[in-house]
Amino acid sequence: MTTGSADETRALAAEFARVLPADSTLALHGDLGVGKTTFVQGLAQGLGIAEAVTSPTFNIFTLHRGRTNLLHLDAYRLETARQVEDLLLSDFMISPWCLAVEWPEKIAAWLPPTTLHLELGITAGERHTLRLR
Repeated sequence: MTTGSADETRALAAEFARVLPADSTLALHGDLGVGKTTFVQGLAQGLGIAEAVTSPTFNIFTLHRGRTNLLHLDAYRLETARQVEDLLLSDFMISPWCLAVEWPEKIAAWLPPTTLHLELGITAGERHTLRLR
């Protein structure tokens, strides 16, 4: 799929959120600036979360409560699966939940086999691409 604006990306993510199974992990792959946080903002809307969603870069993860809890993890500064375990994320995974991981390649060994992988990119024409793989 392609989108032409941040609003379109958020709308697509909101629709995607409505069909996510309960207790899902979503790995968001892509370079800096491709719209990973924008996609998570749309997920939040689709999950009934009213609060603002920003990148959790310095906090590493943020919990947003809604009809489905959204854990937004920025794994960029993590180096090992042990560091993820030290965050005690599992304590916040109260069903139903969705864990959205930016920079998932940093913690690939920690991700469950049921993780949904979404590739985000930007075309030469400045359109954003989203591909479930």
